[in-house]
Amino acid sequence: MKKAIIIGGGIIGLSSAYYLRRAGWDITVIDKGNRRNNCSTGNAGYICPSHFVPLATPGIVAQGMKWMLNSRSPFYVQPRLSWPLIQWGIQFMRSATAQHVQASARPLRDIALFSMACYEDLKKEPGFDFFYAHDGMLEAVQTTENVHHAKETAAQARDLGLDAEWLDKDGVKAIEPDVEMNIRGATWFRCDAHCNPEQLVQNLEAYLRQQGATLLEDTEVTGFQKQNGAIREVITKQGVYSADLVVLATGSWSREMAAKIGLSLPLVAGRGYSFLSDASDFPLRRPVILTEGRVAVSPFAAQIRFGGTMEITAINTPPRYKRVEGIVQSAREFFPQLKLEQPKEADVWYGYRPCSADGLPYIGRLQKTPNVIVATGHSMLGLSLGAGTGKLVAELAEEQATNVDLGVFAPERFE
Repeated sequence: MKKAIIIGGGIIGLSSAYYLRRAGWDITVIDKGNRRNNCSTGNAGYICPSHFVPLATPGIVAQGMKWMLNSRSPFYVQPRLSWPLIQWGIQFMRSATAQHVQASARPLRDIALFSMACYEDLKKEPGFDFFYAHDGMLEAVQTTENVHHAKETAAQARDLGLDAEWLDKDGVKAIEPDVEMNIRGATWFRCDAHCNPEQLVQNLEAYLRQQGATLLEDTEVTGFQKQNGAIREVITKQGVYSADLVVLATGSWSREMAAKIGLSLPLVAGRGYSFLSDASDFPLRRPVILTEGRVAVSPFAAQIRFGGTMEITAINTPPRYKRVEGIVQSAREFFPQLKLEQPKEADVWYGYRPCSADGLPYIGRLQKTPNVIVATGHSMLGLSLGAGTGKLVAELAEEQATNVDLGVFAPERFE
């Protein structure tokens, strides 16, 4: 049986392991941490074809500079002397153009719709119950300027074949009758879904263990042994593992891991925060994005998750819990009836999103090292694109034609 080593135990790594195991590969997943400290469990759980605009957009750099002086702002870049950060920043600014946004829309739509189809299939599998709900998502706005932008985005979504509609405040009230919102309206993306990310990760892990896969936690990869241009051994502090295939799905640590292979991968960590609150007095029926505050709100059965912020920072930087105040403040402004207290620090989750230099993930087989497949850099779309990315990895491994054109996602595109 062919051996696949998947480095990274988040949603991308586990999804890759799932589809590779289904294809008959012997699986070992190696993670330097564990499920509790990766970015796959505390996110909003969005599966969102509506997110067809990459992170690198015109105006984002200027807006980020303004927000840097506000400790509660939704976007922040920690000033520091870091050559990788400087390189990433230069490439990011070059990518933040209208042309790039236009060129990225269809590829992001295609991979998102493919991933959603994978989730639709996955939810039917025995042992999988991750509270998948295809109820759409609301992107709510408060200002006149953002009403105009929201209507434009809805029109762009429809041009891409996505089900989206602008609703005024009364229209929103008709589909969310039990929740008072201080808004001018919202775009209803019927094309979107959501799920419980932690339950999804648990389901994937349980399946892999049942299938005899090896899942290693708290195991750091320190190097690789190459032979004839291919990686044949993965070296860790605990032991050495032979491999016919290596999948690099290491999230925010991918730049350092790629360098060990000889690949330059522009990528930085974007920290986000979230917390759970009791939903008994807040019967929200579907996810809502609070546009002005850049806050994501997700209903999970008896709880509501509030999350947000994009904090470009070093991974070992202590968390800035003051940034959670911005999430709480935005939620209160949008939902007047909501009785939301500032959470205790111990109840706040934070994780690091792997942000590429152009806002598009890195997915593909390396030309220089052909038995290595890279699957990382999904930024805020890791959960949304997770299942689809995993299946694409398996298609690449099996040397099949991929269901999605991966040209724009090539991992060596900046070399």
